[in-house]
Amino acid sequence: MQVHALSNAGLGRIVIKLSNPLQLFNTLDPAPFREKELATEAERYIADQAEDIAKAAPIQIVIHLAWAGSLDAIVPDLAPAVAQHFLLRAHEKSRELQVLFKSGRRSLIVGIAILSSCLAVGWLAGLVLGDGPLPDILRESFLILGWVAIWKPSEIFLYGWPAIVEQRRLFERLSAAVVVVAAVSEPA
Repeated sequence: MQVHALSNAGLGRIVIKLSNPLQLFNTLDPAPFREKELATEAERYIADQAEDIAKAAPIQIVIHLAWAGSLDAIVPDLAPAVAQHFLLRAHEKSRELQVLFKSGRRSLIVGIAILSSCLAVGWLAGLVLGDGPLPDILRESFLILGWVAIWKPSEIFLYGWPAIVEQRRLFERLSAAVVVVAAVSEPA
């Protein structure tokens, strides 16, 4: 399989050359042809090439088949199968985002509770022990522990979700891509 991204006239084109249409799909997937998932390598190549295409440009996936078998039974199912695969991947990313935010909310509640407790214990240590290096060390130690407790929710809400949203958008774009199947005479 070879994949090339070409861009002409504002169209993002991904060209895939196959010797057998089944190369595009995961052969261990028992689902019917139209619902099969793409092979990991095929999905990765298509997604990598699509990332290089301008976000506003429509995507066209051109599949060149050099196959001796009958294309009549397979060609009508290729485009819906590719679209369905990327639509399912977009839904998976939406679900992953929901799970991430749920985990983030839970860890934020726990983190704020721990931070509040640590600040209170540090403040109490200062009141009970008075001034000096030991209360300062305890106060700062509890402050650091409290900030570490909110590290994970901060990471989730500040940095964790944008990559998932970007992947979901890419998969949505790919699910809407126009898939063209062309027969070629020489093997790929």
